[in-house]
Amino acid sequence: MPYSIEKVIRPNILQLQPYRCARDDYDSGILLDANENAYGPSLITQREGDLHRYPDPYHVQVKNAFIKLRQLPSVNNIFLGVGSDEVIDLLMRVACVPAQDKILITPPTYGMYSVCAHINDVQVVKTPLIVEGGAYQLDTEKVLQDLKANPQVKLVFLCSPGNPTGTCLSHASIRQVLESDYEGLVVVDEAYVDFVDKEEGSVAQWVDRYPNLVVMQTLSKSFGLAGIRLGIAVGHPDLIQVLNNTKAPYNIGTPSAQIAQEALSETGVARMMDYRQRLIQQRGVVIDSLTKLPGVGRVMGGNDANFVLVEILDNNKVPCNERAEKVYKHMAESMDVVVRFRGKEYGCQGCLRITIGTENENKTMLNKLQESLAGL
Repeated sequence: MPYSIEKVIRPNILQLQPYRCARDDYDSGILLDANENAYGPSLITQREGDLHRYPDPYHVQVKNAFIKLRQLPSVNNIFLGVGSDEVIDLLMRVACVPAQDKILITPPTYGMYSVCAHINDVQVVKTPLIVEGGAYQLDTEKVLQDLKANPQVKLVFLCSPGNPTGTCLSHASIRQVLESDYEGLVVVDEAYVDFVDKEEGSVAQWVDRYPNLVVMQTLSKSFGLAGIRLGIAVGHPDLIQVLNNTKAPYNIGTPSAQIAQEALSETGVARMMDYRQRLIQQRGVVIDSLTKLPGVGRVMGGNDANFVLVEILDNNKVPCNERAEKVYKHMAESMDVVVRFRGKEYGCQGCLRITIGTENENKTMLNKLQESLAGL
């Protein structure tokens, strides 16, 4: 039976008439339709673009550049959001009835899934990853059991590569969930996918085959554009239309779109690939160096991301939250090196998450970490 988006989307959202403006139909000539300031922006510096005009609601040029990069079929498969966080929030708002529906997450995972669920009064089902030995893989059997036991689950969020795990989920496990009897949407968060240095990377090209799949990507990580807040959802055109109908009319500003288009040009992509290669090379150096430091345990994750997850040990060589947190605070407060304490996350006992920096930043971090461990 063909997949029906109507089984997932709230009835009132399906009936929603999207906000429309005259610019949807006419975008050139003397524009006196939107109460804009005809004299232009009150800026001393001249900037490119018509900043006194409201932006293009859909930014088709940006979408075209993105589908060319990712080899996707059509701009109708693409939604642009104010970072991936807007995509997460919109998916919950269009699919989940407050105080009734649920989402499923797989800890340890990105915190905004739970935060958005709480804001939208949506319950959270937690099915932990298999964490033994730093595997950080889907417990597929348990996921399917929990979905069966909780028919109110409308969205399953799978982070791959994971945050804070830095590890890709196997494609076979994702496919198992997609091909199960589950009737909701499977959302695969691929924020770090460009740092995957192996064959099993993105599943974005699966969206034609699986209408129940949504893939999230971003320009924040590999493209180094966290400041412009631009996230992307790749999905079936029917779902993308629902998201476009529901978003704020001009959610992506003109400067952000212009920067995104430059980043997605041939020159921009070539630069991204160069930086990516440098970060992957530095990741190997950092992992190798960490394993030689006294007081550092296993590198638990990070082979597929621009960060590593590493254990800090106590005097008995056991992963220790107390010591890891002390090291984190000492480095930040006394050494001007800020990493992230992740020990309170499921399966991350005694762990610090360390972003891969430049060669000089990494050398400084490793020296300061060694000093901190020796002094505590």
